[in-house]
Amino acid sequence: MNDEPLLQLDLPGVRKVKSGKVREVFDLGDRLLFVATDRISAFDCIMPNGIPRKGEVLTQISHFWFGQTEKLVPNHLLAKADDPLPPPLQPFAAQLAGRSMIVKKATPLTIECVVRGYLAGSGWKEYQRSQTVCGIQLPAGLTESAELPEPIFTPATKAETGHDENIPFETAAQLVGADIAERARDLSLRIYNFARDYARKRGIIIADTKFEFGLFDGELLLIDEVLTPDSSRFWPAAQYAPGKSQPSFDKQFVRDYLETLAWDKTPPAPALPPIIVARTQAKYLEAYERLTGKKL
Repeated sequence: MNDEPLLQLDLPGVRKVKSGKVREVFDLGDRLLFVATDRISAFDCIMPNGIPRKGEVLTQISHFWFGQTEKLVPNHLLAKADDPLPPPLQPFAAQLAGRSMIVKKATPLTIECVVRGYLAGSGWKEYQRSQTVCGIQLPAGLTESAELPEPIFTPATKAETGHDENIPFETAAQLVGADIAERARDLSLRIYNFARDYARKRGIIIADTKFEFGLFDGELLLIDEVLTPDSSRFWPAAQYAPGKSQPSFDKQFVRDYLETLAWDKTPPAPALPPIIVARTQAKYLEAYERLTGKKL
């Protein structure tokens, strides 16, 4: 096991087209290479040190779910998790091992496709004010982390910096077109329902999740990462107790630690101590093992 986190990645001779909070995107001509680094962000700041193997976990969970859902929705994958790298990438095999995806050049929709099955995060905050989530009226008397009567589709705008902004479905339809918005909504709910039932049998509650879709040759594809601890709220089912916030499988240890500091949540972010790194890594690996039944 490599205990050194991969924080930066350049592939000489391969053009990088984007560097996000976690992912590096390279242009392979007629396709793209996605590489998940071990960077971790909290409060919209990237931490100076990462979580070793986090990028592997995100990539392998995504590969797993793409395989599980391909009968429900087509996706952008052009290679399976264990397929050999194409010859131009072979020199970088050690850096890319376990953390890369070769994908179609789909054009991403300009909305985030969020599905919520439980009342948490910004949804809980809005519900307390208005008994709605993204303008959707909900029953009275729900508590924090309560399961909703049925999952709801709550789209959001994409923010290059800062937080995405929740929007009503009507606004999403104006942004991407009514037909595309309705298809994205229906697919999002179908995938979420399938994944929620699957994960629940393995001891994980998927409280909410964010899907990305893109258009390729007129077809709507599931793209980016899917149903990972970074794009979803995963809660341990055995500890679920509505009426309060829940323990989770993602950045909880990082956020909890940062809240104890006299840090104003603006860059530069403080380094994470080894114990926080180790606990966070263990949670990511546990999520993978529970979902797939395999060790990474």
